[in-house]
Amino acid sequence: MGLASLLFTFVFQVSPLTAGNADASESVRIGVVGLVHGHAGWILGREARGDVKIVGIAESNHELAERHAARFGFDTGLVYASVEEMLTATQPEAITVFTNIFDHLAVTRAAAAHGVHVMVEKPLAISLEHAQQMKAVADSAGIHLLTNYETTWYPSVHYAKESLATLGELRKMVVRDGHPGPIEIGVGEEFSSWLLTEEKNGGGAITDFGCYGANLIAWFTGGQRPVSVTAVTQIFKPDPPYGQVDDEATIIVTYPSAQGIIQASWNWPFNRKDMDVYGTGGYIYTEDATGGTVRRSGSDPEHFQLRPNRESPYDDPFAFLAAVVRGEIDPEGSLSSLSINMVAMEILDAAIQSAKSGNTVMLPR
Repeated sequence: MGLASLLFTFVFQVSPLTAGNADASESVRIGVVGLVHGHAGWILGREARGDVKIVGIAESNHELAERHAARFGFDTGLVYASVEEMLTATQPEAITVFTNIFDHLAVTRAAAAHGVHVMVEKPLAISLEHAQQMKAVADSAGIHLLTNYETTWYPSVHYAKESLATLGELRKMVVRDGHPGPIEIGVGEEFSSWLLTEEKNGGGAITDFGCYGANLIAWFTGGQRPVSVTAVTQIFKPDPPYGQVDDEATIIVTYPSAQGIIQASWNWPFNRKDMDVYGTGGYIYTEDATGGTVRRSGSDPEHFQLRPNRESPYDDPFAFLAAVVRGEIDPEGSLSSLSINMVAMEILDAAIQSAKSGNTVMLPR
């Protein structure tokens, strides 16, 4: 939700899906599953780089497919009514998934049956139970199962992780992700119709934005499982189309020697994705995708401003996916990796349980 203006610059450029700078035979064959997630434009409008080629799109909503075809300039001949039909007819090497979150499990099962790698939009699954089933399916089929977050491609996030070595032992992280609300920012009806439901999204802001913090905290702690998770959610917008799920959430994640605080909101006056990372010898604040402030003990604050993009394939989810499929990089331990996102799902699932029960959830050791 709420893609930063930096990403909007290139995400929603309309360009032919089959054009590229390299021979098409060198491109990884990609299938797109679902168009109901607002982030689908990330790949449909992606500037052609020759690393991936969309060979099929699975979407049962014909009107929605036609609308996206007009917007992004692809041939409707690429569109199939079901995932199975698209997989069988086009034989992609990997799929990118833009369905509702509940459907991630069924899509992963279908892809695994064909030996096709999977990248889903955040979060990995609607629940820890679904995530565990997805992992079992992927492991059995020997396929990669990755999760895409907008913040994964922020240079500032990686700079903060690299800087931690000079800031001492990690003590606290505060991760903030939110915007004025899905309706307020103008998401399509095909998106809001499931995003605002627990059945298809797992929750409201706690899921939609809480997952970012869970992912980042899991990564910064090296995939360490937390001791406990405590969460509070509220509904500040009780009237339709809101009111079915939370629109405000705060999650506290505890470790033996560190603490994480996740602030997720559909109520803020503007979009924000930023975080504080505190070490025993200093802190770093990432203001946005490229800038922020670092301060070490005994020194004055220093502002940093990074280049907009990291080196390929670490600058883009689909370049990253292509490199993983080609065996050029090992995703293990990355923000997209299954191991990190299984921990993120433990945090998120425990947060939802805590918010419903009013109790702190202790994670089993």
